[in-house]
Amino acid sequence: MEVTAQMVKELRTFTGAGVMDCKEALREKAGDFQEAIRFLRERGLASASKKAGRAASDGQVHALVEPGGRKGVLVEVNCETDFVARTEDFQGLLARVARHVADEGPGRLPPAAGGEPIQEAVSAAIAKLGENIIVARGERIKPPAGRAGRVVSYVHPGGRIGVLAEVACQSEAKAGSPGFAEIAKDVAMHVAASAPLYLEPGEIPQTLLDNEREILLAQQKDSGKPENILVKIVEGRFAKYKKEICLLEQPFVKDPDQTVRAMLAGRSKALGEAVSVSRFVRYQLGETAAQAGENG
Repeated sequence: MEVTAQMVKELRTFTGAGVMDCKEALREKAGDFQEAIRFLRERGLASASKKAGRAASDGQVHALVEPGGRKGVLVEVNCETDFVARTEDFQGLLARVARHVADEGPGRLPPAAGGEPIQEAVSAAIAKLGENIIVARGERIKPPAGRAGRVVSYVHPGGRIGVLAEVACQSEAKAGSPGFAEIAKDVAMHVAASAPLYLEPGEIPQTLLDNEREILLAQQKDSGKPENILVKIVEGRFAKYKKEICLLEQPFVKDPDQTVRAMLAGRSKALGEAVSVSRFVRYQLGETAAQAGENG
């Protein structure tokens, strides 16, 4: 299979590896993008935490949280250029898509919503703006009845990264307090900055853990170190990997000397109620195209 310059560029953007290394990986793996990533990682040429993602298109990530914070949505809508993404018409479409997800849920997004008003709105925007527009994805978070807390959002200026998080406490009185609001905002901003994949280690799929352990072993196989030392090195890096991708184990961005878990414990004590993160969603513009097939 011919390895094109575009294929090399995409792999380099996603992994941060050098041009020649990317070309070799693609040739070795017959153009298979995911296998080429693994090839590079096994040789220590790509990082597990590299999540820049290839922006296959432009557009924006947009969040909507209803008054009271009991429902929130996050959507990504793609177009072809940043110029169109910043237009009033595109911004209006973003808001309409978000409202649709809030009302109907993410299962009825175009093209599944053929014939519905939201699909008509997308078609009208395409005709008016002269660019292809795709509703890439959407997510809705609604805390169950009886669970105190709030849904909060954070969208980085420019709309390229967005976060939706549900932060819980023990009473609605505390959930409406300024102290709780500050904690929830800090959680959302941390997720945007540090890009965790899971809440805590127990949520990591076993298949992902097994795959990561295999890669770490492959990286060390030619080191020449004794077996007992090799095992310790791999286990140390494996433990570090799990902490890097789990929200509660990450160093808190505003105070790296403590983890997010420790931050929540300290803030809970000051607030007078236990505060926890129930779930979160993080979107980065264009990452779905780069990660197609990576996540089940």
